[in-house]
Formats: sequence, C-alpha cells, structure tokens
Amino acid sequence: METASRRRGRAFAPAHVTGFFAPRLAARDPRARGSVGAGLVLGVGVTATVRARPSARAGVRFEGRGRARFPISEEAARRLLRGHRAELAVTLEHAVPIGRGFGASAAGALATALAVGAAVGEPRRRSVEVAHLADLFGRGGLGGVAAILDGGLEARLRPGIPPFGRVRHFPREDDVLVGSLGDPLASPRILADPRRLARLGAAEELVEEFLHDPDPERFWATAEAFTDRVGLASRPLSVVLRALRRRGCRAFQAMFGETFVAELPPPERVSGVLRWIASRRLGGRLVPVAAGGAERLPEPDPLGAP
Repeated sequence: METASRRRGRAFAPAHVTGFFAPRLAARDPRARGSVGAGLVLGVGVTATVRARPSARAGVRFEGRGRARFPISEEAARRLLRGHRAELAVTLEHAVPIGRGFGASAAGALATALAVGAAVGEPRRRSVEVAHLADLFGRGGLGGVAAILDGGLEARLRPGIPPFGRVRHFPREDDVLVGSLGDPLASPRILADPRRLARLGAAEELVEEFLHDPDPERFWATAEAFTDRVGLASRPLSVVLRALRRRGCRAFQAMFGETFVAELPPPERVSGVLRWIASRRLGGRLVPVAAGGAERLPEPDPLGAP
C-alpha cells in the first residue's frame, strides 16, 4: 500500500450537452461500453479541489455541499483511494445545474477523479477509467466522460473510453443559447426505463447516418430531428423549441433534461431572440463552446501569489 504522494489536487471537467445518441452496452469490458452519438462540450463545468492527508484509515469526505449528495463523484473518489493510506477532503464547484442535461455527473466524476489522482499519485489514464466506470454503473450517463476529454463538437464513433472508444472533436469558437425549465430529470431513472429506451431505438438510424459521415454542418439538423422523433420533451419545452425555430434558431433538447440548446440565428435576429427569452423568463444564457477538455489545474499558491 502507498501513502499519498501529493497533498493537493485540482481539476476542471467541462459540461456537455448531447444532441443525439444510441446506447452501446453489449461489450464484455465495461470500458468499451457507453454510447455513440454527438454533442457539444461547453466552456463551463465542474471544478474539484482535493486535500489529502496521510492516514492509516482511508476515507473520503465531501465538503461545502449542504445537503446535496454526489454519489457518482463519491464512488470515483473511493475507487481511486483504494490502495492508498490517506483521508481526502473534496470540494466540488458546479457552474451548471444538476439533472438538466448538462452532463454534470460525468463532469463531476471526471473532475473528482483527476483531482484525487493528482493528490494521491495516480496517472491520468487511471482517473479517466475510474470516472467512466463510476458514471456508467451509477447510470449518470452513457459516454459522457469520453465526450469531455477534449472540446468543441464531439462525435462518439465508437463507445467507451480510450483506447476502446473513439471520439472525434471538431473545434468551434462560438456561443450557444441554453436554458432550462420544469423540474430536473434523474438520468438513472430514465436509463432504467425500457419504454424510454425504446423511443431512442426509433431514432437510431439518424445517429448511424450522421456517424457514417460526421459532418459538423449536419449536427444541428440531426439533433433537431432526433429530439422530435424520440419525443421526450415535455409540452412546455416543445413549445419553446418550436418558438426558437420560428425565430431563426436551430434548437434541440439536451439529453436528458428539460433544457433547450440553440444555435444563434443570423446577427440581425440575435437581439430579438434574446429579448424574447428574457420576456418569457426562461433563464436562457449564452455559453461558449469549450476549446479544450478536462484537465488537471495548477495547485493554488499557499501565499496567494499570482
């Protein structure tokens, strides 16, 4: 058994919105399970800070979260701590809401795993693997960890994490309009519902057609068609999506959440769309598409020096 080789670790993992996907869970090795599909990696996400203290009795404590629990992130931390004599104090800062289709569970698990790995001396590859398994078996998502290892528009061509999976990233330098309404949706409940999973199967040909030739120019049209075909959006969200499309935006439902994601319309229409969003109190905001993916961050200077 090893002692903690570093005392602190920090990491950031971006949020992510899925435009369309198809589950792929048949592989014997869970590292090769997940989904194929495509989505956008966002420039906001989850930051994890870890303090490790050598101890004969290993343990993990999450701080500053009130009554909230992050079971998938907790599982990632516990998996990485095995074989190390240390007590961990973990703090998570979420810049996106949970249960809204922003991939918060995958981002939390990956940020936690990268920060814990930095604190106890585990390699990045091991942290990625542990985060993927925690998210997969915790039913937080299907392939979210693999999607956010880099930025831009991502296309999951083969399920799982590297070297099992294959994800292609297309750089983007724009903002997207996102907003949520209604109540949060629990991904574990949706992923365990055969009826909802059957709806996804009805749209699988859209996914396969895109992945056969993953052209970023067809992403928004495919995401809109997928949203309409699977029919998981509530009536209020469907009304918002139709209204955005009438105003010149291409818009889809983030999987899974009562969240709309829209590409900005031509410049002459942007101000009108933003005024309409504000007038309906939909909580919409502009979010940049991420230039890069999850990363370990420098440890803060204890003296606060720049």
